[in-house]
Amino acid sequence: MQGQPIIILREGTARDRGKGAQFNNIAAARAVADAVRSTLGPRGMDKMLVDSLGDVTITNDGVTILKEIDVEHPAAKMIVEVAKTQDQEAGDGTTTAVILAGELLKEAESLLEANVHPTTIAHGYHLAAEKAVQILREIAFRVKPEETAILRQIAQTAMGGRSVGDERGYLADLAVRAVMAVTDVVAGGRQADIDHVKVEKKHGGTIHDTHLVDGLVLDKERVHPRMPMRIEDAKIALINRALEVKKTEVSEEIRIRDPQMLSKFLQEEERTLKGYVEAVQKAGANVVVCQKGIDDLTQHYLAKAGIYAIRRAKESDMEALSRAAGGRVVTALEDLSPKDLGHAKVVEQRKVGDDDMTFITGCKNPKAVSILIRGGTEHVVEEVERILHDALRVVASVVEDGNALAGGGSADLELSLRLRDYASSQGGREQLAIEAFSKALEIVPWTLAENAGLNMIDVLIDLKAAHEGRKGPRVGIDVYSGKPQDMRKLGVIEPLRVKTQAIESATEAATMILRIDDVIAARRTEAKGGGGGGGHEHGGMPGMGGMGGMGGMGFG
Repeated sequence: MQGQPIIILREGTARDRGKGAQFNNIAAARAVADAVRSTLGPRGMDKMLVDSLGDVTITNDGVTILKEIDVEHPAAKMIVEVAKTQDQEAGDGTTTAVILAGELLKEAESLLEANVHPTTIAHGYHLAAEKAVQILREIAFRVKPEETAILRQIAQTAMGGRSVGDERGYLADLAVRAVMAVTDVVAGGRQADIDHVKVEKKHGGTIHDTHLVDGLVLDKERVHPRMPMRIEDAKIALINRALEVKKTEVSEEIRIRDPQMLSKFLQEEERTLKGYVEAVQKAGANVVVCQKGIDDLTQHYLAKAGIYAIRRAKESDMEALSRAAGGRVVTALEDLSPKDLGHAKVVEQRKVGDDDMTFITGCKNPKAVSILIRGGTEHVVEEVERILHDALRVVASVVEDGNALAGGGSADLELSLRLRDYASSQGGREQLAIEAFSKALEIVPWTLAENAGLNMIDVLIDLKAAHEGRKGPRVGIDVYSGKPQDMRKLGVIEPLRVKTQAIESATEAATMILRIDDVIAARRTEAKGGGGGGGHEHGGMPGMGGMGGMGGMGFG
């Protein structure tokens, strides 16, 4: 055995360890941050993403960009997860979270080179993040749900730099009205679930044709052409069963030898189907929304009775309609009674673009509403949907939490200055990590200035002077004038939840990446093509070519 090598890992397995592994991971994570950095702020630019099928997405939404990009490097995937978590928890601030994570790793790199232990850096970063969240809560201000003007400003801030131009105010108003409609008071607190805001998209018209419906819009038409196009004072039956003759679960066969028996069989089938319609009429319903199928004969009888019917509605639509119109979903028709019916002023079929849609409007105190999005092209409609989603989420988070912050990089710079003072009060090498965290926070105002075409150094100096001159923590960068301004007065406001989540997520991801000192990559079972640099066919870390030093990352 003497002198014979001991083989532990399989042939083709690649191993990267020590500082080489750490710097490799940091480079990959920073490359992800650089990919979305130019999209930050009101003057950020858009990205055009083309997938393998040739489908095009045009957006500057950080999480959408990172979901579409084919990321190979495992450390880079962790940064993409930061964006996804930020989107799930706060709905906005995905780009901020990603570029902050990248900057924390960049600052840590110089500490690693100075032989500061990764665990020390991680501990210092966690101390700084805790202090940062505490400071954010101190400088935040209360927002009441009745203050709709501030809520509209918050929605407009989330839409900054997006491709809606002068329609920001109009869309912000729609978002606020929609959130206020679906807000419930639960256990003394407010709960705004934006899943109750149903979004339908139809390209055609302009963005200004987008409108809020105080009820529901269903991408369905009436099942029979002889049914009325419009029902006023609608009484809606929500039925979760098929209005057709049931088929047995097993294979069956009916043999009829007598012609009279055939006639009786057909009459019985007709009587059964007619009974369904009579049950609906007896309950007083003049609109039927069925989750399952409706037989042709049943459609005929419903039309004859002047009842408007829709079939194969989605389960989510049934639940939303129950909240909007106040009805109860019924499975057994014999249980259908007047108290189970929902109510709306009007149910009508309208033509939207090339399609017929059903509008259920005039619901009294609807707890579910719809937004019908219009736009010149399909790409515009898709981007407006993403923009409205962000606006709805930020308004909902402020309604629930009741706290907001001034935007424009004001909170980030205030945190940076206060953490620098906090660092000096800490002993040991953690002080270096807290100072690095403080410096990393400057990336947000720096990037806002950079994307606006301003001189970043001058802007940062002016902002620091304003904050140190005790002009208040609300002074941020006005990207149009290039001067420090009170962001609260300019109406640039963001939810507290967005900023705290961004700091916590970025810190957790950065510290996890820093603590990795050994990367063992198993051999690939098959070659895998990638954009912008591609991965290796054999085992090992994906190549570090491509975009900013990250292998396998491409817009295709």
